[in-house]
Amino acid sequence: MPPVFSHGDLRLYLLSLLDEEPRHGYDLMQALADRTGGTYTPSAGTVYPRLAKLEEEGLVTKTVDGRKTVYAITDAGRAEVAARAGDLEGIEAGLADSIRLIADDVRSSVRDAMKSLRADLAAAAQQEGRAASRPAPSGPGEDARVRSRQQLQRADAAVNAFRAQVRTGLRTHVARGGELTASVVDELTRALDDAARAATRGLGG
Repeated sequence: MPPVFSHGDLRLYLLSLLDEEPRHGYDLMQALADRTGGTYTPSAGTVYPRLAKLEEEGLVTKTVDGRKTVYAITDAGRAEVAARAGDLEGIEAGLADSIRLIADDVRSSVRDAMKSLRADLAAAAQQEGRAASRPAPSGPGEDARVRSRQQLQRADAAVNAFRAQVRTGLRTHVARGGELTASVVDELTRALDDAARAATRGLGG
C-alpha cells in the first residue's frame, strides 16, 4: 500500500487537526491513527519534530499543562489551512480510500474463511456418508458411532479455527482504529447462516 501521507501532507494535516482544537502530542498521534483507519500509527519521533518545525514557523504555539504539552494553532496557521483547503480535501479523500481498502480486506478475509469452513464441512459430510454406506465392522471401537465422534471432533476443530481467525482479524482491525461497519457484520452473519444451512443439508437435516 502506498504511504498514507505524501511529502508535506502530514505537516498540513497536523495543522488541520490543531485547527479543530488544541491538542497534546499523544492526542495528535491518536487522532492520526483514528482518521487513517489504523493504516498509519505515527511515532513520537515523527510527530514532535514536525510540531517543533511548525512552532518555529509561527504556525503553532505550545503551553505546558501539568505533565502535558498542549499545542494550539496561531492565526498564521489558520490562514495556511484556509489557503490550502483544496490540498486538505485531497488528503481526506486519500484517507477515505485507505479505510475502504481495510474494509475490503476484512470482507475478503471473512469470505475466505467461510470458503474454508464450507469445504471442511462438506468433506466431513462426504466422509460420513461414505462411512455410513459401508457395513459396520465388528471390531471394538470401529463402529459408526465412533467414526461419527471422530468426525465431530474434526468439525469442532474447523469451526473453532474459523471463529479464532475471524475474531482475531476483526479485533485487530478495530484495535488499530479501523471502522467496522454494519454491512461487514451483516455479511458475516449471512455467511454464517449459509454455512449452517449447508451443513444441515449435508447431514440430511
